[in-house]
Amino acid sequence: MTTRRPVRIAVQLQPQHATYETIRDRAAELEELGVDILFNWDHFFPLNGDPDGAHFESWTMLAALAEQTRRVELGALVNCNSYRNPNLQADMARTIDRISAHATGQGRFIFGTGSGWFERDYDEYAYEFGTVGRRLDALARDLPVIESRWAKLNPPPTRKIPILIGGAGEQKTLRIVATHADIWHSYSDIPTLERKLAVLAAHARDIDRDVSEIEISAGVLDSIAHRSFDDADQLHSMGTTLFTVGLSGPDYDLTVVPDWLAWRDQKNG
Repeated sequence: MTTRRPVRIAVQLQPQHATYETIRDRAAELEELGVDILFNWDHFFPLNGDPDGAHFESWTMLAALAEQTRRVELGALVNCNSYRNPNLQADMARTIDRISAHATGQGRFIFGTGSGWFERDYDEYAYEFGTVGRRLDALARDLPVIESRWAKLNPPPTRKIPILIGGAGEQKTLRIVATHADIWHSYSDIPTLERKLAVLAAHARDIDRDVSEIEISAGVLDSIAHRSFDDADQLHSMGTTLFTVGLSGPDYDLTVVPDWLAWRDQKNG
């Protein structure tokens, strides 16, 4: 797959094991450094480290960051569709879009979403966990509701809010991506991505959609660990243009970020 899109670098500030003040300050530093997107995640407990460590909720944090920042796009990587009524999700997204437009009039919110997977979140917050298939069916059912609600809200979003869908299931997830997503995110290795892209293209053909309309996004945790851009170079050659650096508290070491921004700038030339 070829693309004319510029490479973009996102940083996921995982909202775990840190104070909110630290998260707020690192977000400001990352915007100053020049990252393109700030993500958090939509969980209620840490995913690694102390399972009962400090943790903060996604959407309320995104609203605060939308007010704080001026340029960078922002969203969850990813929202859990199971936790909130789809009409409410649409209204929350529209509101953050409007908040984020305070500097330029143009919203900066990305609606990153998925079907959910972390069972502890469900159990402790009294949501029905169900099955993978049922959660994906709910996501497919709810996305048209969300898109329809955006068209009814007053005031409306400032722009067509980009929809990012995370996940790589070939039969259901990638069909949902082909139907609704502006961005598809996964943590695929090179051979896996090659196969998934072919599946995604087939789903897009089935609904007569140009698959090049969908931006390809990748997590780059392994590349960061090895301080090597070999994997990122290969992913880019396959059409990936959005790369997300995942950072955890308590301190959020930003030292790797300038290297990724320099790599971005070299690719964008």
